Amino acid sequence: MRFTLRDAHLIDATTDIVRGDIIIDGTRIQAVKCPGDSPTEQDNIIDAMGMLVMPGFIDIHTHGGGGYNLHTTDAEEIRAYARWAPETGVTSFLLAVVGVPGSIPEQQLRAAVEVLNDRVMEAEPLGIHLEGPYINVVRRGAHQPAWLRMPDESETEQLLALTQDHLRLVTLAPELPGALAMIRRLVDAGITVSMGHTDATYEQAQEAIKLGVTHVTHCFNAMRPLLHRAPGPLAALARAHKVYGELIADGVHVHPGAMNALVKLLGPERTIVITDALAGAGLHDATFDFAGQPARVIDGAAHLADGTITGSVLTMDQALRNMLLMTAVSLQQAVGMLTLNPAHPAQVSRRKGCLKVGYDADLLIFDQAMTLQATFCRGEVAFAADEWRERLSALSNA
Repeated sequence: MRFTLRDAHLIDATTDIVRGDIIIDGTRIQAVKCPGDSPTEQDNIIDAMGMLVMPGFIDIHTHGGGGYNLHTTDAEEIRAYARWAPETGVTSFLLAVVGVPGSIPEQQLRAAVEVLNDRVMEAEPLGIHLEGPYINVVRRGAHQPAWLRMPDESETEQLLALTQDHLRLVTLAPELPGALAMIRRLVDAGITVSMGHTDATYEQAQEAIKLGVTHVTHCFNAMRPLLHRAPGPLAALARAHKVYGELIADGVHVHPGAMNALVKLLGPERTIVITDALAGAGLHDATFDFAGQPARVIDGAAHLADGTITGSVLTMDQALRNMLLMTAVSLQQAVGMLTLNPAHPAQVSRRKGCLKVGYDADLLIFDQAMTLQATFCRGEVAFAADEWRERLSALSNA
């Protein structure tokens, strides 16, 4: 299908065209036109005057949403999440898998691989994010002690074989015995390695970065804090100009003042906005489970039965609004944090995250109130609000 969104405000991390056209042909962006360029001549022209068009959001740290878990043995549950996610602006994501008692999460990884080997029509799963089980019990957060394991050379090879080249991101604690060898092996395999749920000192974090760690999981949360005589991982991150840092942008996991401080510390180019969402994201007053643990929403955050704060109930469209309300970033900078920046650790920055010719036609349409009106996944309408459903109906019939 070929169509044009006309007279929209086109914005991504590197482009800001106040009034332009974007032409979609099949699954890719065919052209991006500025005022003064030759006019578009085709039948399927959609008036997008007054609308913001940006790349689809890439959530590289999510455990689910809409009532669906990604850490699951049921591949259909993952597919259901992929159908729901475009309602929140997510057009691609990493499947987060955590630990299980007594072993590696083999059955959950097999379910993830099954989905990744399929063709998904809605939000695209880009690979697996293995959060643990190689994390520090001192900074485990909502991860149960029975899930945790020490890095092991043979187990690393088992994980690589199980995931069939779909492993994209691994969160681990670099201070654990055997972790440095694991970092080397994963980096050699082309996998993005992140430090998180870690009690690493500043020096240990620096050593991990030298070995190839290029990512830090949910900054401030579940890590040694930044103190003036014991600066920990965040100070090492600040000095490492090629390392990205995640931010849960719900204003609960990280105070808005600290959110703004992190962006100042890293710059917008190295900050990645995530949800760290659980199955309850997008639901009201929900009770749900996180890897078998009952959880419920209290004051806008998910809590376990013992009161421990766990993942969020944030959605990516709300995360964009939060960044604009709670920090000093511009719209263009905020958009980059949800699109181009996460494309790098997910290893898709050559086809996703920008409004560029040849890139996947993963697009979002927002109105001036920053309300999501429509989501396109690889050129297909995956979500539309009532007004836009009618406006886009011609594409469905084309």
